[in-house]
Amino acid sequence: MRTKLIVAYFLLAMTTVFGQGGKLKKADNYFGKLSYSYASVLYEELLGSEVDSPSMKSKLAICYYNTGEMKKSEEMFAKMINSDVATREDYFYYAQALKQNGKYTESDLWMNKFNKFASNDTRGLSYVNNPTYMDKIEKQGVHFTINNLKCNTPSADFGGYPSTQNSDAYFVSSRRKRVFVQNEWSWNSKRFLDLYKSTVSSSAELENVELITKKVNSRFHEGPMCFSPDGKFVYYTRNNIEKGANRKDKKGIQNLKLYRAIVDASGSWKNEEALSFNSKEYSVGHPTISADGKTLYFASDMPGGFGGADLYKVSLNNDGSYGKPENLGKQFNTEGQEMFPWISNDGHLFFSSNGHIGLGGLDIFVMLPTKNGGFDKLLNVGKPVNGQHDDFAFTMNKDNKTGYFSSNRDGGKGDDDIYSYVLIKPFKQNLMVEGIVADNQSKEVLPGATVYLKDELGNILATTTANDKGQYSFELEPDKKYVVAASKDKYFDDLANFSTTKLNPDEETIKLDLGLDKDPGLALYCLVTDGKSGLPLEGVKLTIMDKSSGTEFLSTVTPATGDAKKGISDKKLNDQLTYTIKLEKEGYLTKTVVYSQRIVKAGVINVHEELDLTMDKLDVGMDLASIIDIKPIYFDLGKYVIRKDAALELDKIVKVMNDYPTMQIELGSHTDCRSSYAFNEKLSTNRAIASAAYIKARITNPERIYGKGYGEYKLKVDCPCEGAVKSTCTEAEHQQNRRTEFVIIKM
Repeated sequence: MRTKLIVAYFLLAMTTVFGQGGKLKKADNYFGKLSYSYASVLYEELLGSEVDSPSMKSKLAICYYNTGEMKKSEEMFAKMINSDVATREDYFYYAQALKQNGKYTESDLWMNKFNKFASNDTRGLSYVNNPTYMDKIEKQGVHFTINNLKCNTPSADFGGYPSTQNSDAYFVSSRRKRVFVQNEWSWNSKRFLDLYKSTVSSSAELENVELITKKVNSRFHEGPMCFSPDGKFVYYTRNNIEKGANRKDKKGIQNLKLYRAIVDASGSWKNEEALSFNSKEYSVGHPTISADGKTLYFASDMPGGFGGADLYKVSLNNDGSYGKPENLGKQFNTEGQEMFPWISNDGHLFFSSNGHIGLGGLDIFVMLPTKNGGFDKLLNVGKPVNGQHDDFAFTMNKDNKTGYFSSNRDGGKGDDDIYSYVLIKPFKQNLMVEGIVADNQSKEVLPGATVYLKDELGNILATTTANDKGQYSFELEPDKKYVVAASKDKYFDDLANFSTTKLNPDEETIKLDLGLDKDPGLALYCLVTDGKSGLPLEGVKLTIMDKSSGTEFLSTVTPATGDAKKGISDKKLNDQLTYTIKLEKEGYLTKTVVYSQRIVKAGVINVHEELDLTMDKLDVGMDLASIIDIKPIYFDLGKYVIRKDAALELDKIVKVMNDYPTMQIELGSHTDCRSSYAFNEKLSTNRAIASAAYIKARITNPERIYGKGYGEYKLKVDCPCEGAVKSTCTEAEHQQNRRTEFVIIKM
């Protein structure tokens, strides 16, 4: 069953015999109305006649495709596909027919041709961007065990829609033979579909099958359905059953509509009504409702979509009304067919598509949920649920583990069959980190290197050994921080920090190569710590420059252990080492120090034992002058003009404020107690304003700093000397009171 109830209609077969031209016109008319079964009979009669053409063969091939006759479809496409009239859709459906016949290599060749003729079509782009799609699907492993149900018949059977209590399940079937009623669907000359109810056994078999009341089942199609989470309503798909001209669209097609009924205490469906966003001009069907009962998902070919049938959502309002239907977008929808949505209780949205790249025909896909209720990663559910034929109508019970899907695969009992399944492996984004371990200097790979995957605290999560090509790989979880490290005898370890947060949904593999330095007998080791706690500091960008050569010796980011080590291969005993070491971390004061020593013995040089490699965190209320090497800022007696020596000190503040463009500073000028309160306050205010003005002229957003004079009101050393009072403070103590503070008021 090719479109699975997205477009369905009823046409009476005409048996009038007329000329070849008239017969072709009639066949084209059937074809235009999607009456593929009737059209194919006429096209077959016209093969080899004077009206036979590549275009007619294309239409006949599409008829075969849509009625499930894949071998005939492939053969007919092959007879016209190299002609000048072949279209990009011919290429696409020929590729699909080949795939459904198990000819994957040939199918891929025609998908490449399709992409060249339709470079912006997402169906071709998804193939070109995923040339190893089969490997990716296989790499996921097996997620399900499946079982063909005993209730299946030679007719079409599909579905498995659970009741609220999961004790009953409903499905769709064409098994009913009707008496005195036209019961042939011109799409494929098979019977119309009805809804059936069954009980669910302990082994998930659908038993005690019974036809739902005639009030629900019409003379046309009934199809996919669902119950509201509270069990008070049932939503179901049906052909437009309005009478007269209102039944068909402008092309004579009887489209689908969604209906809702109240479920009473006895389980009967009452007060049926059509949903407000239905239309006779397009189909709406295949409902499923989110666990909170607030969102209805459905399929439709309404105008404004991406191609064939698209997936949509609409809000279910508390007053029983509906919001405005919203297309789920290109993440879900393609120029092909997307249908049969089903959202599980844990938010996974399953659906079938022939537009996304898969194993053949309609494949079942799942969109993984995000923490905020959205979706971000599309996965093919893989074998054994998907195969080279149509796989569709996936449903899941409240346990998020069991349910049903349908397929027309070989080995079934008839047309479409219902299969039960058990989920044995949860779906998740297949994140990987992989890379090559090599010698940093020779670039030769290092087989046998030990590689560790660690969490952000340094705990080992997994260990592996690089293969004969130096390759390693690990599976990862989303939204986590990791460290990957490698070690090998006679080499120094190497490591890299990375995260799986904020990854592109299509980004599954993180590439991280590791380069190990040979142990030359000399190494530089740095340990960076927090200035307040003394603990190792993670995430510090550590840059070491060799001042003698002007080259970069090391650039890395510290792990949770706060350290880094690198071998010194170009130096020997008694050589002079001169390195500039720069430490940078967000929220900390950037620090630059110079290490200069002569090598007196072989081994590891612990730089942090000789230099201060601590970093000070920048906090509100902190005085920058207490952590930056700022000399006292002097002014000429009684003046407030910035002197050259003072400018050198203020430039240090300029640099910090330019490094941290959101930092706000209060520049406070203080005097000692000598002279009057009023004089000292005025002098300190002028000096503070002058100093702040100097900095303002040299930083971005100059309003971030202001000057304030405190005079002698905030003495560090309490030694008043106002009026006749004589101070007992020493000159050194007066110097402590004469100070300039740079207090952080905002970061």
